[in-house]
Amino acid sequence: MRGRPRSIAIAALALVCATAMSIAYADDFSARLDALWDYHDPVSSEQRFRAELARYSSGSGEALEIKTQIARTQSLRREFTAAHRTLDEIAPALPSADARVHVRYLLERGRTYNSSGSPSRAMPLFEEAAARSEKAGRESDVFYTIDALHMLGIAAPPSQQLEWNLKALAIADGARDSRARRWIASLDNNVGWYYHDRGEYAKALGYFEKALPAWEARGNAVDVRVAKWSIARALRSLKRYDDAYAIQSKLRAECEDAGMPDGYVYEELGELELARGNAAAAKPWFVKAYALLKDDAALASNESTRLARLAKLAGGVGTQP
Repeated sequence: MRGRPRSIAIAALALVCATAMSIAYADDFSARLDALWDYHDPVSSEQRFRAELARYSSGSGEALEIKTQIARTQSLRREFTAAHRTLDEIAPALPSADARVHVRYLLERGRTYNSSGSPSRAMPLFEEAAARSEKAGRESDVFYTIDALHMLGIAAPPSQQLEWNLKALAIADGARDSRARRWIASLDNNVGWYYHDRGEYAKALGYFEKALPAWEARGNAVDVRVAKWSIARALRSLKRYDDAYAIQSKLRAECEDAGMPDGYVYEELGELELARGNAAAAKPWFVKAYALLKDDAALASNESTRLARLAKLAGGVGTQP
């Protein structure tokens, strides 16, 4: 695969004073809300957001912001019509809502368009989100400015992606806000995949290795494993097969011990055996990989050729390659 799940517009931000109410809204509620997320489990995340929604009156700023995140859980499950409907409920209240609500509405509307295959509709929304977040001027708004710019780095044409990601990375590197600095891991990852897609594998490896400590500091074991997978994937591209195999073998053991077998790890083990000329040893890994990845909607939508190849290498199990 090109990568695993992936993750920017002014070099300097003017941070201005906000009212005590706005500061409390931005710094306390939004951070608490984001802490409810498990991006690897949007179903459970939605349940937590709906429980939180029940605590606030309909039409309140808190309720509106919570709904933006419910829409995101729907988009992550590729329930794009439902996500747009949820966002439609928010839209009439935007003129009088806090800037944070408007920014998060724009981000999720844009993400929904981008994930459903309409990046040209998403980009103006991300640009507006970045501008509105910067204008809001609170230190905590930098987190959402970076979010918008990093999404531009994903949705933009390939010739523009690096520029957006580097702008985002410059802001994250210079941020005082600890949440804003958490973007460094995702942005290094995105820049790494940009270089990998261009065939500049040594540069890609450098960014993946730079990202790993940042992922480890964030403390999510799944994200750390994905970061290590990316390093191993770059090593395969550099034909350092033994180094890559050692990492993927360790990841396989970790995932299985955690009760979370990973089809992408199995796929890489198969690709590495194939690259080393061991077709017979590769096939069992491809069979295991296909069994786990054949129902991956995002993979089927975005990389159907890859999925068909995986089915063929697995022996055509359960599909017509």
